[in-house]
Amino acid sequence: MATRMILRRVIQKRTVLFPLSLSTSRKGSTLVVAEHEHEGGAIKPSSLSALFAATCLPDNDSSVSLLLAGSGPSLHQAASLAASSHPSISQVLVADSDTFKSPLAEPWAKLVHLVQQKGGYSHIVAASNSFGKNVMPRAAALLDVSPVTDVTAISDSLTFVRPIYAGNALCTVRYTGASPCILTIRSTSFPVSQKSVDSKSNKASISRVDLSTFDEDLGKSMYISQTSQDDERPDLGNARVVITGGRALKSAENFKLIENLANKLGAAVGATRAAVDAGFVPNDLQVGQTGKIVAPELYMAFGVSGAIQHLAGMRDSKVIVAVNNDADAPIFQVSDYGLVGDLFEVIPELLEKLPEKK
Repeated sequence: MATRMILRRVIQKRTVLFPLSLSTSRKGSTLVVAEHEHEGGAIKPSSLSALFAATCLPDNDSSVSLLLAGSGPSLHQAASLAASSHPSISQVLVADSDTFKSPLAEPWAKLVHLVQQKGGYSHIVAASNSFGKNVMPRAAALLDVSPVTDVTAISDSLTFVRPIYAGNALCTVRYTGASPCILTIRSTSFPVSQKSVDSKSNKASISRVDLSTFDEDLGKSMYISQTSQDDERPDLGNARVVITGGRALKSAENFKLIENLANKLGAAVGATRAAVDAGFVPNDLQVGQTGKIVAPELYMAFGVSGAIQHLAGMRDSKVIVAVNNDADAPIFQVSDYGLVGDLFEVIPELLEKLPEKK
């Protein structure tokens, strides 16, 4: 089977003015809306990326507040850990109520609105994941501002870079609206180094949010349940290695080849929308514009044609390896290494030659 190397395509850039109501955005502090693990009390990696993005804002006066909400020991454990381990945090705000145990947009958006009214922050930052995409637009509507979404780079306190046209171009936008400037950031564009989570000598203050005026009468939605896969594999959004399968695998049974390879490499499993729609895997494994955005150190795609919507979710990966029997598949245009061959021959050979994960 022939092997060929294909250079990564350069993404075009353009600059536009973000059309919002004119107002002077004052300098001040930044509020980071964060999530924490319900077991262990750790801040989720995506929220750590949002915290890192907040430190990239040049005019935040070194004042970053972290908002945590929920109930139970894990909430207070997360607050204590954040206050003592992250040097960029000046204050941790804790909203302790069963209302925030579930990630419903209505109560969380009202909480952000309440905290902003009391704190007067110049910026509010959250990760552009399912939580951030659910909460922040509603919070922006309550505050009567327009959010800047999917930010991949921060030029200054009001100028940001975000992808458009399914990631085929990068657009520089300038926020000209009223305070606060609400941002959702792509966590893959703001990687967190271990140095940023080391212990610090000066512990940040922990303050309880006054919920006496909080209106809990939502009336529009109700939390039923949340299900997740009992999986020992790394989280897809934060994994160092991702193995993705496409429709060419033909069945859920054949998709186990991808899972077996991922187990050997200690990798996360991903899938294209076509594979998800065909019922091979659940939709929480979908990578792409309407799925998860990933940027692992190694991304291996088997039987993936490379539709523009899929490329939007993985093109920032450090090394991309593609295996496809179609030499003209678009995936080869963005891959660093491409192998034209039958995945049903390639994967078993890899499984045979790769050592077991230690």
